[in-house]
Amino acid sequence: MLAPAVPEIIEDDDIGLAIDARTESLPALRELGPPDLVHLVKQSTKAGAKQTGVYHHVTGVDASSSASLAAYVNTLTFNPVDKTHKVVSGLYCCYNAFSHLDMRVEVKIPGSVESYCVDERGDRRVATDSLWLETFLCAVLRAYSYADDGSGDTIKKIIGVRRFNPVTSTEQEHRFFEAAEKLFFSGRQLGSDPEIQIPNVVSNHLTAGLLKYIKTTGRYASGINLFEKLRTRDVEVSSLLARVLLEGDEEIEAVRLLHDSLQDVPMDYALLDCQASFCQSKGEGGLALELAKQGVTAAPSEFSTWAKLAEVYVDLEQWDLALLTLNSCPMFSYQDKDSPRMPEPSRVLLPILPESALDEIDEGQPRQGEPFDQVHVSLRKLQAATYQGTFLKAYSLLTRIVASIGWDALLKTRSQVFVMEEEYRSERQHSVTPKTQTSKNASTIALSGTPNGHPDAEKPAETEEDESDEESPVDDEKTLAESSTTAPTVNGGGSSENESAEMKAERSMEKPVPTIAAEEVKSGGDDADASSSSYPGFQNKRLCERWLDNLFMVLYEDLRIYTIWRTEMGQYRQQQMQYKKSAAEWEVLGDLAERLHHTNEALEAYQQCLNIRFSPKAMRGILRMYEKKGDTRNILACLIRLITWQYRWYSEFSPELFYSIRKLIEEEGAVKVRSIVQSTNLPQPVLDLTHEYCQVCVAFRSNGTDA
Repeated sequence: MLAPAVPEIIEDDDIGLAIDARTESLPALRELGPPDLVHLVKQSTKAGAKQTGVYHHVTGVDASSSASLAAYVNTLTFNPVDKTHKVVSGLYCCYNAFSHLDMRVEVKIPGSVESYCVDERGDRRVATDSLWLETFLCAVLRAYSYADDGSGDTIKKIIGVRRFNPVTSTEQEHRFFEAAEKLFFSGRQLGSDPEIQIPNVVSNHLTAGLLKYIKTTGRYASGINLFEKLRTRDVEVSSLLARVLLEGDEEIEAVRLLHDSLQDVPMDYALLDCQASFCQSKGEGGLALELAKQGVTAAPSEFSTWAKLAEVYVDLEQWDLALLTLNSCPMFSYQDKDSPRMPEPSRVLLPILPESALDEIDEGQPRQGEPFDQVHVSLRKLQAATYQGTFLKAYSLLTRIVASIGWDALLKTRSQVFVMEEEYRSERQHSVTPKTQTSKNASTIALSGTPNGHPDAEKPAETEEDESDEESPVDDEKTLAESSTTAPTVNGGGSSENESAEMKAERSMEKPVPTIAAEEVKSGGDDADASSSSYPGFQNKRLCERWLDNLFMVLYEDLRIYTIWRTEMGQYRQQQMQYKKSAAEWEVLGDLAERLHHTNEALEAYQQCLNIRFSPKAMRGILRMYEKKGDTRNILACLIRLITWQYRWYSEFSPELFYSIRKLIEEEGAVKVRSIVQSTNLPQPVLDLTHEYCQVCVAFRSNGTDA
């Protein structure tokens, strides 16, 4: 594929500061490690000129040996943009997350190549073949894990990163799978996604990378072959094999495997989760429910098992039990991927590859020194947009509920399930009877499938309260109203239209009153058990976790802002006036609408953003919606522009965009896809970038490429 341009982060005075900073950061690395660092020393072609240090980051380079890394450095010795300097040396740094070593290759130009590794203390060690095998596998996993999804969010986090596709042929795939097979049972050493509390044989960064690769490329036969071999050594691998079989349309084999494996390990939560997901996909909610309950019993400390049970309750429209189960989820602090911590550079050069130049992308972008878009404070403060990990998944479940039943019904269910602050204080004032403990707890409620553990119960039961950190916000109650109508973004000015929209939003939505905090119940002379017989009103209620109480407030703010926006839009249209927002504000509004499952409104906002200037996030949002509709031409129109933008910022590879291309080829055939791409009225070099993605599908012999 066409190599992207080379960004340069320049050290004019202290050459090597970036290398020192990387060495100092090694003890703090906890995940797969940061992108590879490539540091060059350049010297002016004029006699006696001083040297300059330049560097960039990279993922996806073949790290199987010192020779392959040295070869990459050699590709940088000729720079058509800079003919006044020559490269005199280069250092390539690639992190080995298995052994916690930074593998380094020093290249003297012209001259020698030296390889070694640096440990967390900064001491040098010998680079062995086994260490290079580990490094090669880590490099492939980083390329997939740290790739951009097309929205540009990942690209914008770290400046100057070249991203390559680490596996572009069946030969490279064979080497990747061979390394994965040899190191598979060491995978837990790499850590896991933030939703997993304890990495294990089937839940870690290695297995996540393998599954992502197989799904992205559609190489199901290769994946099945790999996991079948590994399954002979550990039956737990069956859950991974079953997932690949299901994705590869081998349902009968997958069901047989799940059945047989659960005979051997009946309490393997990964197998139970896989089977529950399959039953969900077939509309068998009852079967999925029993399996999800078993999953919670098998792994009660894992977020994923509780989240699956809550998801099944949402599918079954058992909203009270869904909230109770959600309240029982163990929440984990989000740990972001390792990223480089570099000193402030002297200068930064970000060249544009001529083949990725497209006026549509460049026009309207703020130039260097120009102010960025103004974003109204109400939009900047939307906390839900920052959620990641377990909190993002929990919030997504909450938005599914509110999209199904509306805000009022959600608040009503919440007050039936949880002890509210006002009613607790009122009840407590009228009771002096000593309290007795109850045996009900979160697990028995959620797993019994009934609100209070009894089949004839109508209201959810209360359980032991859980500790929590966040304080509950206290606000006056407002009138009840339907929330499923509309919602906000606030106009910058103080116009009467804006004020009336806000007033309408306030009147149409009840703000959630706080639940009683567990720490308040326990404080002073209070007993922690709010469900005892001395408080008959709380017999069927439990204490709400502070984090979940906060999610309700965050959801309220999302809905309030959405409602204001839609109300304002309606008012402006009635008056035949133009409703103006900045491109960044339209992008936030599109994200907000999509988060709340308002697809048409999200599409409208994203298109308004793109009318002002190109935004990869808005284009990615539109792509998702066209994919739901199966609109081939518009899908490809989005993909061409996103692929071009990625190349513009030094990325030749996005797994999500590659997956979209592959699925289109599978459904429409490669010939038709190529024809539609070629028929668009865009520069040929830009179209060639998309053709290169298609060519990788041909190399992998994807379905639809033989036509």
